[in-house]
Amino acid sequence: QVQLVQSGGGLVQSGGSLRLSCAASGRTPGDYVIGWFRQTPGKERTFGQAIRWSDGLSYPEDSVGGRFTISRDNAKNTVDLQMDRLTPEDTAVYYCAAADGKILWKFDNKYDYWGQGTQVTVYA
Repeated sequence: QVQLVQSGGGLVQSGGSLRLSCAASGRTPGDYVIGWFRQTPGKERTFGQAIRWSDGLSYPEDSVGGRFTISRDNAKNTVDLQMDRLTPEDTAVYYCAAADGKILWKFDNKYDYWGQGTQVTVYA
């Protein structure tokens, strides 16, 4: 079983940057895909990006007009989401999730393990 613990997030002014981190523990991370999703109140979770642990392949290559970038750090067993040029529309709870296998799913029901979520608030 994989455990995911998120860190980062918080309050930032429009145009600023934040970095979210998702630390994975438990089963060997090499068997997993890690995805980032976000959710605003009253709406469904939406997919951002996913990365394959074994080789770092990501989908899509960039997200939200190239403002978000996913990366992995094998030494730390973390997957990070670098978010630049943030706007108030990026305000949401962000989740990382893990899916068994090598397919870079964009559907949240394909992910079996979820982080606790972290709030990102962007003010104008």
